[in-house]
Amino acid sequence: MMNTARWTAVAAAALAVTLLSGCSDVEKALNQGGDTKCSDYLIQNADTQRVTITKFIKQQSGTQNEPSGTQVDLSMAAVQALCQVQNNKDTPIKNANLAGILFR
Repeated sequence: MMNTARWTAVAAAALAVTLLSGCSDVEKALNQGGDTKCSDYLIQNADTQRVTITKFIKQQSGTQNEPSGTQVDLSMAAVQALCQVQNNKDTPIKNANLAGILFR
């Protein structure tokens, strides 16, 4: 039988491995999709941005169907461009729009 300290160490190590393994199920579950702020989106790596945009598309469509790769790619490019010029970097990606470009 493992003592408490050893069990805690094993659990912590397992959690660390899970969190460091890239786009894990935990990361996908915690990802905010369309509620992600532009400032947060812009610092994500490409894999995490793909997870964010995929979740955002699913939120907008109201379905759990996987969007096409082309749809995700185009959405990533649009959000990237719009977030880079947003006047307010706290704007959620679902609200990134031309008003942020025009009213700087």
